Amino acid sequence: MKESNSQARRGVVNIFKLTRELVDIPSLTSDEREVGLFLASYLDELGYRVELQELEEGRSNVIATTADAAPRVMLSTHMDTVPPHIPSSEDAQFIYGRGSCDAKGIIAAQVAAAERLRAEGINELGLLFTVDEEMGSRGAALLNKHPLARNCCYMINGEPTDNRLAVGTKGSLRLILKTRGRAAHSAYPEQGESAIEKLLDVLRDVRACEWPGDSSLGETTCNIGVIKGGTRSNVIPAEAEADLQLRLVTEGGPVREILERAVGGRAEISYLSEAAPIRLVTLDGFEQCAVRFMTDIPHLSNWGAPLLLGPGSILVAHTDEERINKQELEQAVELYTRLVHTLLKKSGES
Repeated sequence: MKESNSQARRGVVNIFKLTRELVDIPSLTSDEREVGLFLASYLDELGYRVELQELEEGRSNVIATTADAAPRVMLSTHMDTVPPHIPSSEDAQFIYGRGSCDAKGIIAAQVAAAERLRAEGINELGLLFTVDEEMGSRGAALLNKHPLARNCCYMINGEPTDNRLAVGTKGSLRLILKTRGRAAHSAYPEQGESAIEKLLDVLRDVRACEWPGDSSLGETTCNIGVIKGGTRSNVIPAEAEADLQLRLVTEGGPVREILERAVGGRAEISYLSEAAPIRLVTLDGFEQCAVRFMTDIPHLSNWGAPLLLGPGSILVAHTDEERINKQELEQAVELYTRLVHTLLKKSGES
C-alpha cells in the first residue's frame, strides 16, 4: 500500500495493483468492515478528509472529500460483493476475482480519476463508497441523509456499463405469492388440497402475462426466483409460496394491475419493495446505453443529478468468471476525468 499511495500523491494511482488489493479483501454483504477500513486508511494517507458513516457495527460507508472545497461532483460505487469470495489473479489482458468488475475495479478507477483531477488543482469533488448495495442499499439510504449532499450538484455512480453512459436503469418490484391448501396423506389426495398445485397454476398465468415496454429501457421482465412449499413427498402440501422480482420500465401501478388480474384472488400477494425506473443525465460525446439492473442511485437522490458509468461487463458480474479488462480500467479513468470536468463546467454555468 505504501508504494501505491506514494504514487498516488503524485497524481498517479497503480489501478491494477489497487484493484487486486481490494479484490483480495473479502467483503460479502454484511462483512464490509475490512475493505472499508482499508479504503479509509488509503484515502487518509492521500490527504483526503475521510469519514466512516456507520450503518451498524462493523459496517460503514466511506466518505472522502478534500479540505479545500465543498464537493460539487461525487464519484460513487459500492464495496460489498456477492458470494463466494474469489481471490484475485491476472494475465496480460484481465484482472480476475470477485468484485473485479462489480465494483472494486471501479473503486480503483474512481480513486485514480480523483487523484488525477486533484493533481490538476480541481478539489470540488469527493468519493462515496457504500455498504449493502447487493442486498438492499441500506448504506446508500443512510448516506442520503448526510449534510454534504445539500451542496452537491452531480453524482457519478459506478457499475459495469462497458464504459458507456447509461440513459436509464430499470426499476424493480419484489413480491411473494402465497397459496394455502389442506394437508392430507398423499395416498388419499382427494382428502386434501395441494397448495403447490394451486401455486403452479397461478405461476403459469403470471408467466403468460404481457408486460409493458419502453422504447429506451426495453421490456418489463419477470423472474420467479424462489419456490417453497410442502413438508414431505407423502404429504399433500398445505402451504406454498414463490418469490418474484419484476424489472420495471414503467411506474409500478400498471404492472401491479396486470399481475393482480392474472392472480385473480387465487394467491395472497405481499409486495416487498418497489423502485421506479430512473432516467439519468446524459452528455454529448459519451457512448450511451440502457441497463436492466438496479443501483444505489434511487437511494442517493439528495446528492444531485445522477449519472451512471463504469468499466466491465454486467454479464460476468456475479459469476465464477468475473473479470475486468485492464484497458477498460485505464479508459474508465479518462472517462471519469472527462465527466467531472464537463459537469463542473455545467454547474458553474447554471
